[in-house]
Amino acid sequence: MPGTQSHYPDPVADQAIVQRTLSVLVDNEPGVLSRIAGLFSGRGYNIDSLTVTETEHAKHLSRFTIVTKGTAAVIEQIKHQLERMVPVHRVIDLTIEGESLERELALIKVAGKGQDRIEALRLAEIFRAEVIDASIEHFVFQLTGRSIDIERFIGIMTELGLVEVSRTGIAAISRGPGGLAPSREDA
Repeated sequence: MPGTQSHYPDPVADQAIVQRTLSVLVDNEPGVLSRIAGLFSGRGYNIDSLTVTETEHAKHLSRFTIVTKGTAAVIEQIKHQLERMVPVHRVIDLTIEGESLERELALIKVAGKGQDRIEALRLAEIFRAEVIDASIEHFVFQLTGRSIDIERFIGIMTELGLVEVSRTGIAAISRGPGGLAPSREDA
């Protein structure tokens, strides 16, 4: 019915969807990845990018880099739920902590002959993509950089014979001398 309005504000209507990069330090133990993925899927949150590996071998600590989207309230809820998990030592929102460095690795297969082949090589040089496999009919390029630059390269290669893409997901770290060490209570 037109003209019908609630007297109560809709808290979600005024909140924009934002993308956030979270860095999560956890114990490297079986099942942690499953538990974190379960936290997201169980609540209907999406993971846009996920990378994880052991980063401190002596302490058996792993670092997750998770890129997700949601309203500010949803992002805060995700961070609080991650912090309450037993194997989690620290959760940092790199997006709001300050300017962070984010990089991604992509392997991009392009097939083509003649002028398309020459153009693909020329553009790869401009983007600083490295040829890691080649034949007379194809190239496989390795490109490391910001996700937006990788997207641009993929878009251009689509016109020149893109066959396949494999991407690692985002790895991120904050600028400056501080790190993602466990909080003092964990030490």
